[in-house]
Amino acid sequence: MHKQYETVIGLEVHVELATKTKIFCGCSTEFGGAPNSHTCPVCTGMPGSLPVLNKKVVEYAVAVGLATNCHITQYCKFDRKNYFYPDNPQNYQISQLYLPICRNGHVIIDTEKGTKAIGIHEIHMEEDAGKMNHDEDADCSLVDYNRSGVPLIEIVSEPDMRNAKEVIAFLEKLRMLIQYLGASDCKLNEGSMRADVNLSVRELGAKELGTRTEMKNLNSFRSITRAIEAERARQIELLDSGQNVIQETRRWDENKEESYTMRSKEDAQDYRYFPDPDLAPIYISGEWIEDIRSRQPEFKEAKMARYREEFDIPEYDIGIITDSKHMADLFEQTTAICKQPKKVSNWLMGETLRLLKEKSMDPEDIIFLPVNLAKLIKLVDTKAITGTVAKEVFEIMFEKDINPEDYVKENGLMTVNDEGELRKTIEEVIANNPKSVEDYHNGKEKAIGFLVGQTMKAMKGKADAGRVNQILQELL
Repeated sequence: MHKQYETVIGLEVHVELATKTKIFCGCSTEFGGAPNSHTCPVCTGMPGSLPVLNKKVVEYAVAVGLATNCHITQYCKFDRKNYFYPDNPQNYQISQLYLPICRNGHVIIDTEKGTKAIGIHEIHMEEDAGKMNHDEDADCSLVDYNRSGVPLIEIVSEPDMRNAKEVIAFLEKLRMLIQYLGASDCKLNEGSMRADVNLSVRELGAKELGTRTEMKNLNSFRSITRAIEAERARQIELLDSGQNVIQETRRWDENKEESYTMRSKEDAQDYRYFPDPDLAPIYISGEWIEDIRSRQPEFKEAKMARYREEFDIPEYDIGIITDSKHMADLFEQTTAICKQPKKVSNWLMGETLRLLKEKSMDPEDIIFLPVNLAKLIKLVDTKAITGTVAKEVFEIMFEKDINPEDYVKENGLMTVNDEGELRKTIEEVIANNPKSVEDYHNGKEKAIGFLVGQTMKAMKGKADAGRVNQILQELL
């Protein structure tokens, strides 16, 4: 008889915080930049250099802790995690083992069977390491310390997830909360959010956990899903053939769609943690926690409830718009200017989402201003431009955030209301399409649609289709 297995998954999620400077020095945290240009003696681990804690890091960590229902550790400190690797310049990483800043939290996710609470074991602050670049041709490795010392929080979940869908729902929920807080942009492709997956399988109904493996190098929701499915299948195959799963760290290869062993935990290093002697312990007062709590934004659920009350737009639109704080702000600010929630929602749900998908962009990357979207809506409302022209102008606005009123004037895109010019064009279209005119007279209603189309084409979309239709009927 075939055994039934249950998958047990926990995550370690690293999030780069959106501070301007690094966690223990004044160097820039900006992504990119020439190798080793955002560095100083502290983040390159020079002897005798001393770290100074960036207060904003603590504030962001507390804000994320509050948003994920954690208990805040009011007295916490930093520890040294010792290991020797070229991208780790001090030969230790400053992290938190004994007293992490947040513990025992949870977030609620939606699953096919309803809502489910995913536990958060802890959240701790630490510094990022540098980045190794392996040069195959020169047969050497180079290290870039720009990322070294960039502040991270590591969110460690409980092993409460049972499949890839729950994992993605948990990550999406975290990403949304953190983006709403402005604590990180959470871009998986730039590494500002990275997840390591701890996965084991056990026979259905078993109480004991199976042997887990840890999978690294997952930088998209797609690779996380594929890696979970592949690793689950690999472990089940081992168990079904009477072999044991070995506790090890594995690396996911996106191109081959399989994972391979990086290092086994048998020879796991002892990190020899001890309290960092250069950093004083941190005391987070109750007043400071309450101050941070009072500045928390209105999150998605509360926003959705308010939108239902305030704006007459479909539930589906509300769900999509509030997924991103940037999109929600854009919606609210544009609506405040033009007082047309449904039209604003239509532009966001239609053209905006289409262009985001086409260009593989996130809603956070939208650059056009609310005032410009409001102007475009007004131009269509007052029939100053046609719907066709509006879409063309919107594409330019999406790329370059132009003022649509100026752009329409400069490029002569205003709707032609000159009756004489319009009649002249329609007469030419009638003269050039005798077959359609004949079809119309023979009772084929559709023929007029073709003639309207030809007129709009001749007018480059700058005519009111309703008026064109009226004149055509009159002339025919």
